[in-house]
Amino acid sequence: MSKRTRIIVAVASVLLGLFMIWYFFDIIVFIVISAVISLMGQPLVDILSRIRFGRFRMPSWLSAIITMIVFIGLLAGFISVFVPLISRQVAIISAINVDEVVGYFAGTIQRLQGMLVNWDIVSPDQTLEALVEQKVTELINFAGMSNIISKLLNASGTLFIGLFTVLFLSFFFLRDRHLLKGGILLFAPDRFQVQVEHILSKTKTLLSRYFLGLISEMLIVATLITFGLTLFGIENALLIGSIAGLFNVIPYLGPIFGTIVGVVLGVSSALSDGLYDQVLNTALMVVGTFGITKLIDDFILQPVIYSRMVNAHPIEIFLVILMAGSLAGSTGMILAVPTYTVLRIVAKEFLSGFKLIDKLTENI
Repeated sequence: MSKRTRIIVAVASVLLGLFMIWYFFDIIVFIVISAVISLMGQPLVDILSRIRFGRFRMPSWLSAIITMIVFIGLLAGFISVFVPLISRQVAIISAINVDEVVGYFAGTIQRLQGMLVNWDIVSPDQTLEALVEQKVTELINFAGMSNIISKLLNASGTLFIGLFTVLFLSFFFLRDRHLLKGGILLFAPDRFQVQVEHILSKTKTLLSRYFLGLISEMLIVATLITFGLTLFGIENALLIGSIAGLFNVIPYLGPIFGTIVGVVLGVSSALSDGLYDQVLNTALMVVGTFGITKLIDDFILQPVIYSRMVNAHPIEIFLVILMAGSLAGSTGMILAVPTYTVLRIVAKEFLSGFKLIDKLTENI
């Protein structure tokens, strides 16, 4: 086979691979989620597999089942704690008297409208009062229990299939730790088997550290915000803190989204109780709590997790996240660090000798 033919075949193979990834994207997502679960659950499987009772040794399948039961138990516990909190928040939002809210803030709304008209942000025929009333009504309608139930029922089929697929794959990945590795090695040429095995081993180590660190960061952020809001007497502080922890998975933009949701939920409690004069103070307390937590996260938590866990410079991680965000939005920002980690490992194995590659991969 000539060099030109080999290049054409290589390019065609890459294009075919990219097409397959796009076409079977949902399945690939399920595999990735299952692989992450297996990475987090493998230490527990290893501990259980070392248990002995005389001649009896815990089989791998039983260790995998127990680990899956632990994960399912944690998920069920999470749901049992937060469903009542969500129901309570729905009741709080539904109790808001729209007419009273609009009437109380009518003067403020009119002054604000005048400023926006003077700045040519809105036209004179647009009324902020009607807009505020519309948005509050939409929020109440969205929070209605019947609306939530109907949305859940519509999504239940897809959710069930996805959940079953992830659990099924996770069990086999946990039972046979070499299953995923062996599947990847099937596609690697014989002359690259050693390099690919080294890549998989290093990837497993770094990604395990990263995901465990990420979960720790989520829990710490959720705890700090919950504690701060509880001190200020904000209702449903645990729910707001937990939502903030989940949003924190999205680098940089996540805390902004979390703050907005936190302000809306915090202010809705004041509006529901008729404490209209406390709305501004409540919003400031929520924003202040999120701001202090963000500083702690930026200067203490993230340098440890995003830098030390994957052995990369903070500026390097920052630029990677920005580029991933511009390419694929929030999803790209979430996947930026683990994807970049894998690419660095691959580059170190196959492209060492280039000055830039050697510099970027010197710590792995």
